[in-house]
Amino acid sequence: MLVFFTDTDCDITPEIAEDYGFKLISMPYSIDEKEIKPYEDWSEFKYKEFYDMLRNGVLPKTSAVSPGKYIEYFEPHLKNGNDIIYVHFSKSMSGTFNSLNIAISELQNTYPDRKIYTIDTKAISALSYLIIKQIGALYKEGKSALELIRWAETEIQKYAIYFYADDLTFFRRSGRVSGLAGIMGNVLGIHPIIHINSDGIMTNISKVRGRLSALKRIVEMVDEIQEDIAKYPIVIAHADIEDIALKLGQMLKEKYGDDLNIEYIVVNPTAGSHCGPNSVGIAFHAKNR
Repeated sequence: MLVFFTDTDCDITPEIAEDYGFKLISMPYSIDEKEIKPYEDWSEFKYKEFYDMLRNGVLPKTSAVSPGKYIEYFEPHLKNGNDIIYVHFSKSMSGTFNSLNIAISELQNTYPDRKIYTIDTKAISALSYLIIKQIGALYKEGKSALELIRWAETEIQKYAIYFYADDLTFFRRSGRVSGLAGIMGNVLGIHPIIHINSDGIMTNISKVRGRLSALKRIVEMVDEIQEDIAKYPIVIAHADIEDIALKLGQMLKEKYGDDLNIEYIVVNPTAGSHCGPNSVGIAFHAKNR
């Protein structure tokens, strides 16, 4: 049997995980030196409270999952004779994957007849969410690990994301976004437009003044690389700014038609600790990243 794992940095909730048959790894963040594990230390993400804390000056820290914690997640399934596939957020964004590699090495020594496969979505938040749901549909159909990996080898690069950050304070503190070094500094009203490239690294590709201009620029960039956008699901994620997310969705419907399949989600707290409140992004099917 193949057991599917993913993680909370991909915006997957326990309800979605249960629907697809996934196991969920919690990616921690810390406030006032207290580590918090999403959906383990609390059952519901009260996102308005969380993002209001950030607006009021709280700057959470994120940290890696320990090798021992990964072993705790995986070992019971290996012991029961199952193989594992873990579809995760971008390896380029976190040191947690050093811990993962240590854990996998130890587990493979202990269970040499078992397999542990990994798939890097080269993304985070909405883009990982969109990719994982596509892989999850194949998993529910009973596809093998190798079939899922083959799909990922070509299709992951056919999904793209653009988003803007409202307050650069959070990105400035983030070790995940070294590619954004050139945009640091909170210039009033300036919004960097960011995407995640084919290597899974965030890069700044445009700067505009004002939220509406940022949304218009995002729609323009979506149009440049989208591929059959009306035939595929679209995910719009927001960090507690639903009205702007809905505005972006409406702009897309005005361009491509009212029957677009758009799902609106909230950015998880670990990723949200880096992008900060009021950020909005869109993940979609594309010709390329």
